[in-house]
Amino acid sequence: MRIVIAGGSGFIGRKLTELLHAQGHSVVILTREAKKSDGNIAYVQWLSEGSSPEKDIGYADAFINLAGVSINEGRWSRMHQKQIYDSRMTATDELLRIISLLPEKPAVLVNASAIGIYPASETSIYTENSTERANDFLGKTVSDWENKAKQVEEQSVRAVFMRFGVVLGNEGGALPLMALPYRLFVGGKVGSGEQWVSWVHVTDVVRAILYVLNNDTLRGPVNVTSPSPLQMNDFGKTIGAVLHRPHWMPVPSLAMKMVLGQKSALVLEGQHVVPQVLQQVGFEFMFPTLHSALEDLFLR
Repeated sequence: MRIVIAGGSGFIGRKLTELLHAQGHSVVILTREAKKSDGNIAYVQWLSEGSSPEKDIGYADAFINLAGVSINEGRWSRMHQKQIYDSRMTATDELLRIISLLPEKPAVLVNASAIGIYPASETSIYTENSTERANDFLGKTVSDWENKAKQVEEQSVRAVFMRFGVVLGNEGGALPLMALPYRLFVGGKVGSGEQWVSWVHVTDVVRAILYVLNNDTLRGPVNVTSPSPLQMNDFGKTIGAVLHRPHWMPVPSLAMKMVLGQKSALVLEGQHVVPQVLQQVGFEFMFPTLHSALEDLFLR
């Protein structure tokens, strides 16, 4: 396939490009800076003055939208929240414009999303059929992002919204910071410890994206989380066990709120999310348990 990726230089985008390239697909990465093509990986300039990406793309079998300012970086000031929101809306609007100008439409738009669309809860279990929506910054951002991307269906293009959980990897995401206290022998319970962590290994994230590309029966929301979420206290204990470090020093909620502000919700609140759609269509997780995922990431 010929696959266009927006956000191909990010944490997930780099891993996805590696997988697609290894399987012989042709990849077009949309970038703000002009770059030379490298084998089956081409770079097309977009969101820059004078750029006309639709002319350089020519045609594509699929578009994947991972573009947007990271929620893991920086303090959630009002300005940073605006950047997080606006970057996703702007990139998706541009993709809709590009697709509208292509004489031959792609079969699918796979759009990133997040489990932050579901309200924080210690008791509820969320599937793709859950209709509850979080009434906070992240919930609004994700809901608006999905609604924006859904407009591609007006062009007869299949739309899939990959609701990522807490993506674990060594090169980005939350894991390096979560593991740091344990490496320093000061790891322990964060907040109440009862909040859920619906995590997923980055390898399973990119495998799930490829699976969705190849399965034209899938459309709408897809939860991309492991089948075995854990509460934060157990999550931390598992990090300690794999790293052979103690789990003993608690971090109070107040301290997290003082350091991170509104962003502390990412670690102090959580959702119990299950990947019902992926399981129903037979997707097999390479890392279904946290212990197996952390052994791969920490010990290889």
